[in-house]
Amino acid sequence: MNPLRLLILFFTVLAAAGLTGCGGDPVSAVEGAKSKIFLVNNKAEPRFLDLQRCNSVTEHHIMLSLYQGLVGESKESDKDVEPGAAERWDTNADKSVWTFHLRKNAKWSDGAPLTAQDFVWSYRRMLRKALGAQYAEMLYMLKNGRELYDGVVKEEDLGARALDNDTLELTFLGPTPHFLLIACHTSWWPVPRHVIEKYGGVYDVMNPWTDEDKLVGNGPFKMKRYLFRQYLEVERNPHYWDAANVKLDGVRFYSIDDDAVEERLFRRGQLHATYSTPLSRIPDYLKNHPDIVQNYTNCASWYFRVNTTRPVLSDVKVRRALAFALDRKSIIDNVLRARQQPAAGMVPPMEGYTQVNEFSYDLTKARQLLAEAGFADGKGFPKFDILISKNEASRQIAEAVQAMWRQNLGISVGVTQQDFSVYLTSQQKLDYDIAWAGWNADYFDPASFIDMWMTDGGNNETGWSNKAFDKLLDDARQCADAGQRLAILTEAEKILMQDTPVLPLYFGTRTRLIHPAVKNWQARLLDNPVWHNLELISPPPHSSMDAELNRN
Repeated sequence: MNPLRLLILFFTVLAAAGLTGCGGDPVSAVEGAKSKIFLVNNKAEPRFLDLQRCNSVTEHHIMLSLYQGLVGESKESDKDVEPGAAERWDTNADKSVWTFHLRKNAKWSDGAPLTAQDFVWSYRRMLRKALGAQYAEMLYMLKNGRELYDGVVKEEDLGARALDNDTLELTFLGPTPHFLLIACHTSWWPVPRHVIEKYGGVYDVMNPWTDEDKLVGNGPFKMKRYLFRQYLEVERNPHYWDAANVKLDGVRFYSIDDDAVEERLFRRGQLHATYSTPLSRIPDYLKNHPDIVQNYTNCASWYFRVNTTRPVLSDVKVRRALAFALDRKSIIDNVLRARQQPAAGMVPPMEGYTQVNEFSYDLTKARQLLAEAGFADGKGFPKFDILISKNEASRQIAEAVQAMWRQNLGISVGVTQQDFSVYLTSQQKLDYDIAWAGWNADYFDPASFIDMWMTDGGNNETGWSNKAFDKLLDDARQCADAGQRLAILTEAEKILMQDTPVLPLYFGTRTRLIHPAVKNWQARLLDNPVWHNLELISPPPHSSMDAELNRN
């Protein structure tokens, strides 16, 4: 049997077993709609269920169901916020001190009250090196945030304090008028102190508090079950402050990393939403099934991360030669075919921000730089590998780039595939040469694409460091004038692109297949589903694929 068909059969049987193995569970999207259980592919197994250690989009989507911050992305637009655990807030004149007033009925999913002290404790935990939180630098904007991480001040010196059980005061390094958008990110959400301390050490990575029978959150859903390599399921949280308006009874997150298998299960009527769509199938869906497919701009950058500690890749001329030898438009037109835009810099188009256009397809410049580095026509250039995760789209992109660098520069490049969690760990440990990567905006602001490259930043993972770049980031964090702040970030991005620890390729779009039973699924720039606003219609409305999707 063809290996792909065998794989599809295996996952189909596996999914069916998972759907039918617990008596009365939904077998199909149709039955899921009846029981209000949303069936969605989430692409990969979560590495962590500790909110403060998560750093991938797939983990973030799960956390969106289990937790909630002071504010959340608006149901109408992810450029705006709406109240979350805090029902209101106020700030001083220069917006350097923010005060949040928590809801009186805010609770954890075990019924314990959610307090301002929980937020303070969570921020202190996040800023301890022992935890290993890759997003710790997000909290450096707090007064003494970096100093606490470096261990030179006491916890009490951090610019976060509880004025009483329901009032949280945050003091920043300087004016921070854009904080509400930043507060939508998981790094500012609370974790349950009373549960973590009950089961083990605060920073112990083996603490079992995230096991399915122990995990406690404050979001619209709570953990129900986690079947490794099958699915993670959440159910309605009766203690959520707005539980009466949650439309779903649960969400089931599958971890199918093969695009073809994912699409096959969708066409068999076993998913309400896919994570992606096979590249070869996108044109057909866009043309013949526009009611089933959603193709929308995603505020995301796709690029190659370069390990600048590797001998040949430590040379900026080599890195820039590789960047100028990429025909971005050809990859979009012939491989991706989903309306992406070529990336000449790191930050996608954002209103008010002056984009950096550092790179174009310039073979003359690429070959000249490679020759200046001592490798004219690629002679003597050592072979290196492109690291990718195990999915078809990544493989096709890597192979296209592999061919370009061989043809345009005369260099030999291999491709190494790893399971998603191993692939992430390899980058974290700098155990790679060049890695294919993507970055979805954590919040709608250019800083989300720039701050991560700070020296020793948890998500830098390139070994690159530049003091002038770091200084600009510090200046931007303390700048009160919105226009001047964006200008500072532009200067920082210019340094990033000139040093080229990353090779930008394109700005993203997301192409998902959505079952007709789904109501209120939005094409959002940050692609963060608002799980508590989704609905399922039973029986599903008619669609162009009824014969396949609505089978029982």
